[in-house]
Amino acid sequence: MAGQFERHPFLLTAQDVARALGTDLERGLSSTQVAQLQEKYPPNELEVGGAIPWYKIFLKQLVNAMILVLFFAMALSFAVRDWVEGGVLLAVIVLNVSIGFYQEYGAEKKMDALRALSAPSATVLRDGRLQVIPNAEVVPGDVVILKMGDTVPADVRLFEAMNLAADEQSLTGESVPVEKVVEHLEDEELGIGDRINIAYGTTTIRKGRGRGVVISTGMQTEVGKIATSTAKKHRKAGRSVNYKKYGKRQSVIGLAKRIYDFVGKFLGLTEGTPLQIKLSKLAYMLFGCALLLAVVVFAVNRFHIPNEVVIYAISTGIAIIPESLVAVLTISMVVAVTVMRKANVVVRDLSALEALGGVTNICSDKTGTLTQGAMIVRKVWIPPKTIYTVKDSKHPSNPTEGTVVFSEHDDQNPESEKRDFDQERSAAVLKFDVPNEKLYPSKPKAENEKEATMNPGLEAFLLSAALCNLATVRHEPEPQDGHPEWQVTGEPTEIALQVFAHRFQKGKRIMEAEGWKQVAEFPFDSSIKRMSVIYNGPNIDHSMVFTKGAVERILDLCSTVGIGDAQEPMTDEYKQRILKQMDVFASQGQRVLAIASRPWEGKYTERPAPENHEGDETLRNRVESNLTLLGLAGIYDPPRKETTPAIAECSTAGIRVHMLTGDHPATAEAIAKEVGIIPRNLSILGHDVAKSIVQKASDFDKLSDAEIDALPELPLVLARCAPDTKTRMIEALRRRYAFMAMTGDGVNDAPSLSRADVGIAMGSGSDVAKSAAKIVLTDDKFNSIVAAIREGRRMFDNIQKFILHLLTSNVGEVILLICGLGFQDQSGFSVFPISPLEILWINMVTSSFPAFGLGREQASRDVMRKPPHDRKRGVFTNQILIDMLVYGLLMGTLSLMTFVIIIYGVNDGELGVDCNRQFSDACVPVFRARATVFAELTWLILISAWEFKDIRRSLFRLKPDDSSKFPLFKDVYENRFLFWAVVVGALSVFPVVYIPVVNTNVFKHTGISWEWSLAVVATVVFVAGMELWKMAKRHFRLLEDAAVVRGAFSQGTEESGHKFYRAISFGSLKSWRSIGRSHTGDTRASTKEKKDANPV
Repeated sequence: MAGQFERHPFLLTAQDVARALGTDLERGLSSTQVAQLQEKYPPNELEVGGAIPWYKIFLKQLVNAMILVLFFAMALSFAVRDWVEGGVLLAVIVLNVSIGFYQEYGAEKKMDALRALSAPSATVLRDGRLQVIPNAEVVPGDVVILKMGDTVPADVRLFEAMNLAADEQSLTGESVPVEKVVEHLEDEELGIGDRINIAYGTTTIRKGRGRGVVISTGMQTEVGKIATSTAKKHRKAGRSVNYKKYGKRQSVIGLAKRIYDFVGKFLGLTEGTPLQIKLSKLAYMLFGCALLLAVVVFAVNRFHIPNEVVIYAISTGIAIIPESLVAVLTISMVVAVTVMRKANVVVRDLSALEALGGVTNICSDKTGTLTQGAMIVRKVWIPPKTIYTVKDSKHPSNPTEGTVVFSEHDDQNPESEKRDFDQERSAAVLKFDVPNEKLYPSKPKAENEKEATMNPGLEAFLLSAALCNLATVRHEPEPQDGHPEWQVTGEPTEIALQVFAHRFQKGKRIMEAEGWKQVAEFPFDSSIKRMSVIYNGPNIDHSMVFTKGAVERILDLCSTVGIGDAQEPMTDEYKQRILKQMDVFASQGQRVLAIASRPWEGKYTERPAPENHEGDETLRNRVESNLTLLGLAGIYDPPRKETTPAIAECSTAGIRVHMLTGDHPATAEAIAKEVGIIPRNLSILGHDVAKSIVQKASDFDKLSDAEIDALPELPLVLARCAPDTKTRMIEALRRRYAFMAMTGDGVNDAPSLSRADVGIAMGSGSDVAKSAAKIVLTDDKFNSIVAAIREGRRMFDNIQKFILHLLTSNVGEVILLICGLGFQDQSGFSVFPISPLEILWINMVTSSFPAFGLGREQASRDVMRKPPHDRKRGVFTNQILIDMLVYGLLMGTLSLMTFVIIIYGVNDGELGVDCNRQFSDACVPVFRARATVFAELTWLILISAWEFKDIRRSLFRLKPDDSSKFPLFKDVYENRFLFWAVVVGALSVFPVVYIPVVNTNVFKHTGISWEWSLAVVATVVFVAGMELWKMAKRHFRLLEDAAVVRGAFSQGTEESGHKFYRAISFGSLKSWRSIGRSHTGDTRASTKEKKDANPV
């Protein structure tokens, strides 16, 4: 913090703060002081990481497991002076690195553009004159002028505040704007949310105006401190080397673990997404296999190792390494990133998209993510017993959307007759999560609710709500691009009341146009939680006092309730009835305000004495007395309409959604029930589960890690969350082996965004949050997260397909080469059944483009009806590994048989001399056999790409519901890139085989004739073998995916479809597997059903 403060500025008077900073509150800083301070302090900017330097991105691509292995093979090729092969490997490395660098560098540039979209400015007082300067030029000691709509440029100690309120939601998570004061505070233990004489940097002024002196800038602000904590590296447990504190043994263990972490990080074995780690392990495993195969080659040649033997060993190593895998993976991710960008998702970290496919839990903020971040009047109570309800309104600022109905009942005991589900549990019955209004409808809707019409009680309520209000609602019949038709300004609760008044054509501007004129205002005071205004009205000879505020505070000032014939005196009994009604609204997730008024005796002419605060308070007490309560307003932040179906889709995909919010527990619980995160009736759950799924952060923080781990289920709703609570929740999920995504938009979300496996920031959120996240949602919608997960799963499935495609060919090539060690020529050297350049051509050219095509496959119908993939196994599931071996063995066997038929069946075993290096007449049989094997292997690999469009269903019937008799051509042509990749690849065999010089000198083969028939027959046999294996898997239900485990209940509700299915608690339906399968349309039956509920 700037300056030499003896205590924190919120504890000091404004004059003491100005004195410590050397500034003048009336004239501001001088130009000389500004120049000196700008040299002393860094620019007023948050160091949130910015763009990653290009060289770091380049090194990240270079230090990659697969690239390191290729480097080794290239160096070995050059060492034995095989310049062609070494040059080709160098080109492969350059291609892979270039593609990865181009994509990640481009993503960073796009993020730079996003950061530059807004360059805020500040109005400061310097040399006695107002100046508008960029935020970055603000220095400690500057006097800042604030007004409604401004973004506070830095942390400011206020010394003037006129009805000033700031929206600190992004910092503290509190959705209600904070009223500001100028007096110094006494309590040194106050948290940042309660230091109400400080305006914090990056927060927004919702109403009023004020002035203050800057006390800290940049990374010294409260927002900067959070950004700093986000950037800190958190050391893993057990890595301490402090022998004084933990003993000498721990220092050795800690050092060893740190070395392990460093080496593991460098090799990509301990850090990164699951797929990155798996591919790194695959690369080193294949490298180990290549070394082992090299030893086998050397052993066969009795460790007599001339260059010919080394070249054969390199060829075997090249055959086992999928050289194009990195390029195919990166380009597939590029395509997915492009798709997601169109769906309003910006991927900052390329690997994060893959990680989404394994997400098991989503920890989401409430305000602005699950909800719209704007308030709306949901219910209004008009005494004695009229309830007005706003229905079907999803746009809080639009008064023309939705309808208002009313009913004549108290609505005070919605759960008075609730069944005791615990008592019913003694019988083996089904438990249903049914809304209470469905269980116990009080009256038929047609009789109970009617469309609202104007009446004296409602009119008085609307008049007071509209005039005792600083918000504005304006209609733009022809809005500009990007702007809504209805535009609002002001504090959210006041906007909600103003919009409600506009529903009945009683808005503030309309009333003032009819003759109402304001003559006095008593602004909102946070200490008494109310505000009042005084108006002179048309056709009345006295002024009117209009008041609104917290219910408890207003009730104490009221002497009567209601108007006209329905007016009653305020008694203790009536007050309890009103408070009970307030509790009903609050339990429904609403913030409740009271509206009151009273006539003034005659015209109001009072004026408070200048500088006489006591007189002002006395006058206010006179004005705000003997009020008449006109009603209560229940205001809430509505969920986004797409939130509930998105949560339901997460449930079908085996993903749990947790709400982590700074709001009041009752509000959080009500919204969670409305969007389907928790059941409306918690009684369907066991007592211990019901108690654990909704908690206050203060209760959760008191628990030790062991106590948290002992909970039957982690909280699905955490209210009053602090940043530390969110990170503890993430760590608790991690201890349960969950893979979580964290969504958020505020500065207070940044630490948890950086600690989560996948951090997802909102586009309208703070720069700190965006920099901490791996993914940014430009439209802030929760369903975009589900779209991103769906795309992540699609990409994961496609990665499995093209990895299977690439590795199958590698297995076939290795089998061919290892068996080829037995083909020894007259000089005793083994003869290649297929040459190194043929292998590279197949791996890089023939296989790559079909693999790219498989990466572009559309998502399967059941992609969101499967559980998240197993992070321990990743893409290498049992099915993938066994398929790879089966198809690779079949491919290698057919290729080997073709070589044997040509050499031994037709040419009497003629293997020539030195046929691995040069062409001669003696080598014609070998060169013809190689050409045939090359053509055959190429076609087998290409046709397998079509087969891998679905790894279980037949190529001849990929869609079970297709009524066509022979849909093969339609299905394979659906993915046009893959179709043409296979066709062109198959045709490319002919020029490679027949082009003179190139065929004999480069590829070490020559033209063929009758041998083509062998390649065709082998292709037919290969397709038949693949179809038989697929049929066996389907018939015997081998290697199937596990079923989705939903836990004690299913989150979310569907807007259409089988409501019955969604309401059932699946903890009671373990054997009813057919219901789930018929509902989801899942074509894959499950061989096993997990009995235990999901622990997370």
